Amino acid sequence: RALRPHERDGRHAVIVTDLGYGDAGKGSITDWLCRTRNAHTVIRYNGGSQAAHNVVTDDGRAHTFAQFGSGSFVSGMRTVLSRHMLIEPFALFNEAAHLDQLGVHNPFARLFIDRQALITTPFHVAANRLRELGRGDARHGSCGMGVGETVADSLAFPDLALSAGMLPDSTMIRKRLWQIHEAKHAQIAPLLSLLNENSVAAPSLEVFCRPSAVIDAAVDDYAELARRVTLINSDDLRAILDAPGAVIFEGAQGVLLDQDYGFAPFHTWSKTTPTNALDLLSENGFSGDVTRLGVLRTYSTRHGAGPFVTEDHALTDCLAEAHNAESTWQGAFRVGWFDAVAARYAVEVSGGIDAIALTHLDRLPAVESWQIGIGYHGDALSASFDPFFAHTGGHITAIRIHTPPDLTHQTVMAQHLFHCTPIYA
Repeated sequence: RALRPHERDGRHAVIVTDLGYGDAGKGSITDWLCRTRNAHTVIRYNGGSQAAHNVVTDDGRAHTFAQFGSGSFVSGMRTVLSRHMLIEPFALFNEAAHLDQLGVHNPFARLFIDRQALITTPFHVAANRLRELGRGDARHGSCGMGVGETVADSLAFPDLALSAGMLPDSTMIRKRLWQIHEAKHAQIAPLLSLLNENSVAAPSLEVFCRPSAVIDAAVDDYAELARRVTLINSDDLRAILDAPGAVIFEGAQGVLLDQDYGFAPFHTWSKTTPTNALDLLSENGFSGDVTRLGVLRTYSTRHGAGPFVTEDHALTDCLAEAHNAESTWQGAFRVGWFDAVAARYAVEVSGGIDAIALTHLDRLPAVESWQIGIGYHGDALSASFDPFFAHTGGHITAIRIHTPPDLTHQTVMAQHLFHCTPIYA
């Protein structure tokens, strides 16, 4: 259904979800919603500092939002980093400094962080990058921001986890950082000698060679962050949701990268469907209107490694982007034709959506003849495909959902997708 204009004194939650591999335009859509829907708060409901949501304003200001909400150019707009976010304080300070230069003065005054949100430390970031480099040609396309390392450690070593509520306690933070350093150093020890001569690895290796300096700087940053932002509990979030007007839930990455339903191992350690946002609304008894807004491009994109059935190298050259270039960690920015099979799968694993924001229509004239992917040819359609795809007349028409989610299933599915070719209309 269409987005409904809400009453000035009503409450409305809009959940912005990317239905692709990311980069569909969530930042621009979030900015637009904040300007047109009487919004007062952006709530980030997944991911961490690896997000890269580009917003360019009418007056020419441009910023790539990572942890601050993409509505921050709107005067008075607040950002809430929910408990499902991972906080990287050093990156947060850099982002705040750039926003301040662009006229968003003292952005920390409008930032609220859930005390349960996990902290990504320099040791998580460095270990993430060293692991990715150690994979050689079999890299996963990681953003290199330590998100997966942080989540994995919180599950395997919960006693070592750092959360935002701990930031004011510098004594405890220092002790915990030393413990994290020791644990991460033991995990990546085999990589230290392997990558010793790798120039790209040098900054990450330095983190483990000079832990005392790294920890001193981190303790100072964490204490300063605790002084400048507002740390909140669940009751505070309920009060924010109860305020009149709209709350925009801004997602990160895309559903096709979801930790449960993405195509492993080329996925993220984050729930990229609307699940986290819906949980937050339910837990806080939200009774206003809720709109699940899916974001899609008129064509498909993927940043980094992984299956991409409709990829077209000629289209990549034709539709190059200023804000999405090749990066050291994710690799190349890849472009392909719109993939209806993948989009339907994303909608289904999201539990359905209420509306679609279709972006990048202004790029259509750059291509003389436009086409979309409506199905796949499999490499060897047989009974082995049945658990993964629905097929009619020898053509794959849909990607099946495995319930409950299973990592092995998603890994095998990814390998099948590498061997699929598109059917166009």
